[in-house]
Amino acid sequence: MENHSQIKTLISVVGPTAIGKTSFAIEIAKYYNSEIISCDSRQFFKEMKIGTAVPSVEELNEVKHHFIQNKSIDEKYSVGDFEREGLNFIKDFFIKNDICIMVGGSGLYEKAITVGFDDFPDVDPKIREQLNNELEEFGIEKLQEELKEVDPNYFNEVDIYNKQRVIRALEIYRGSGSPFSIFRNNNLNKRTFNIIKIGLELPREEMYDRINQRVDIMINEGLIEEAKSLFHLKELNALQTVGYRELFDFFEEKISLDFAIEEIKKNTRRFAKRQMTWFKKDETVTWFSPKDEQPIIEFINSKLNA
Repeated sequence: MENHSQIKTLISVVGPTAIGKTSFAIEIAKYYNSEIISCDSRQFFKEMKIGTAVPSVEELNEVKHHFIQNKSIDEKYSVGDFEREGLNFIKDFFIKNDICIMVGGSGLYEKAITVGFDDFPDVDPKIREQLNNELEEFGIEKLQEELKEVDPNYFNEVDIYNKQRVIRALEIYRGSGSPFSIFRNNNLNKRTFNIIKIGLELPREEMYDRINQRVDIMINEGLIEEAKSLFHLKELNALQTVGYRELFDFFEEKISLDFAIEEIKKNTRRFAKRQMTWFKKDETVTWFSPKDEQPIIEFINSKLNA
């Protein structure tokens, strides 16, 4: 009979931006002699280094990281792609290892690995409005062509003259960057490994102080120059990101630099609040302070040996 300590386990570390997930995950990975998968949807892109708080060279040297700076921003990379590649990596990693660490604040990407998709992401209502306008202006054929291109699987099975269904599928695609068909997985594949979810949180004021400090550090490390080098690509989806959007407005002389920096802080705080709302809905997460390293290890060990 298999020893419980040898059951393959993914430890998923979640929480808001600037909470200290990276340094915590590195300590946990060293303790369990493991490696780290990032599920941060912006750290995949090698051109976005400073503004996405990619782990430092020293941190990357301490523990082997995967899915960090492995794509270019002009490559199309969806949450469905990440799910497939991430699960393949985990499967191979578990051949020789018992524990893998995953860390990141992108809730949809974390869910892709730990659960898969059994429901549809929330999408901005403006997208549906835009699609209805296009339907009126260009007719159903143009929308059918788009659906055929972005989601051939669904195109082949849906009634393509059912305007509502075509619009719904395109709404999901445009809002999430992933085909409608990947969210329709009613028979979810149960994960073949155990999952322990650790959430990191701090009192709101402390969290907001950390965010403000992090933004100041990013500015000092060269975020303005990094954003300037990407300004000509500002329409790309990857760059519709806090820290870049505000500086693009500054470059276009819509706002001052001081105002842009304050906006980055404010929008990052709002983003952190949304992250907490998402992760708090997940009842499988056990919450700790990032300072609770020893209690967290004791908690994980109790789960591993249960």
